[in-house]
Amino acid sequence: MTNKPPLQGVKVLDLTRLLPGPVCTQHLADMGADVIKIEDTGAGDYTAAPVKVLVNRNKRGIRLDLKQPSAVQAFLDLARTADIVVEGFRPGIVDRLGIGYEQVSAVNPGVVYCSITGYGQTGPFRDLAGHDMNYAGYAGALDQVGTDASTLALSNLPIADLMGGSLTAVMGILAALFDASRTGNGRFLDVAISDGTLAHAVLPLARVNSEGKARPAGGDSISGGLPNYVPYHTRDGRVLAVAALEPKFWEKFCEVIERPDLKACDRNAPPEQLRRIRDEVTRIVASLTLAEWEEKLAGADCCVSPVLKLEESLRHPHFRARGMVHETTHPQLGAMTHVGFPVKMSGFEFSVGRHAPAAGEHTVEILRELGYPDEAITALRESRAAL
Repeated sequence: MTNKPPLQGVKVLDLTRLLPGPVCTQHLADMGADVIKIEDTGAGDYTAAPVKVLVNRNKRGIRLDLKQPSAVQAFLDLARTADIVVEGFRPGIVDRLGIGYEQVSAVNPGVVYCSITGYGQTGPFRDLAGHDMNYAGYAGALDQVGTDASTLALSNLPIADLMGGSLTAVMGILAALFDASRTGNGRFLDVAISDGTLAHAVLPLARVNSEGKARPAGGDSISGGLPNYVPYHTRDGRVLAVAALEPKFWEKFCEVIERPDLKACDRNAPPEQLRRIRDEVTRIVASLTLAEWEEKLAGADCCVSPVLKLEESLRHPHFRARGMVHETTHPQLGAMTHVGFPVKMSGFEFSVGRHAPAAGEHTVEILRELGYPDEAITALRESRAAL
């Protein structure tokens, strides 16, 4: 079968750094787009190296000092044939640099130009700094994470940055790119990470609509309010995810643990009954190790599973069979494990075809592709406009 990446031939200029923007453009690169990562000639993308090499795979790299007119011109020359530009500066900065949507669309009316910020291009918070926890806090998402209202929790999977920022941006970019392919007209995309997080707060919003307010952390159906949807600790300090929400699954689990008297676990049962069931399940799960539970539950289809550590997930035969684990050797960092592109589609097989670029690794190559003569490239490098 011919391997034809769905975004083959699409050119992306990536001005982002840290996490939300680079993960967005990583997905585009993984689908075959030619993503050119543009870093400044100072600190560049100062993301920690182990993260940077993961989220910038399959990209090329160039360094431009966009405070110099010659570098701005080089950027606009690149933008003439680009399909997509993604930037993550605070509002107004790209306009002051001369590389904002108006300037780019003047040379390329079909460009899809995506700006990713914490709070958007408009509104009273547009100029505020922030991080994942701030965006999740304002969007009512952080309030929902934890065992109770007094013990809010943080996740090492930053849901605001990745769901509200990266994935929301990819969604908008692909929609606008599809439209541009039909009409020839590009669009400006204003992606606020806080908006994207708020837009996905579906279950708490359902409580607001039905009860007037969201339930506190740990109090809703899938956040700990029901004993049949709870992570329980095993004898060896590991965790068993009991997610037997539907009666048929809960009843099967009760059969496995030989406690048919616990089957009456209705979400409308009195709180004291639900507490009694939870206490009993807590005691039962704590009587065996995780390995013993896996053996006991083998073949029982009841939505109960081990909570794996990431290194265990990477070794798991299911993810291996799905092609989700890719081993590479990085020139500087050595052995690396990557997770694959998560969408399987006919006619396309994901691969890590290119390591994350070193800063400016492809500057000369890219400028030559633009038709710059060697003397012009030398002049840019000597002035440090491009490195």
